[in-house]
Parts: sequence; structure tokens; C-alpha cells
Amino acid sequence: MDIAKYIATAVILTTVFGGIQERWVIYVGGLSAIAVTLLLGLLLVKDRNMDK
Repeated sequence: MDIAKYIATAVILTTVFGGIQERWVIYVGGLSAIAVTLLLGLLLVKDRNMDK
């Protein structure tokens, strides 16, 4: 789940400080990477808690 936070921070900083013309590419790629890493993190936490 921490990776999702780092990706979100990188996407925000890239769009703010970068001179990118097509920002939607960064947003779509970043949001999809955030969703995947967040879901994987939540699945891992769920599996670990069910074993106890």
C-alpha cells in the first residue's frame, strides 16, 4: 500500500513540476498503477489477517 502512495506522490509532482504537454497520459498510467498496487496491498493484508 505504501507503493501506491509513492506512485501518487510521483504523479502529482511530475504534473506540477514537469513540462509535459499531455498530462492525461500521466494521470491514466498513474491511476492504473495506484489501483493495482493498492489492490494487491489490500489483498495481502486481508490474507495475513485471516491466518490469525
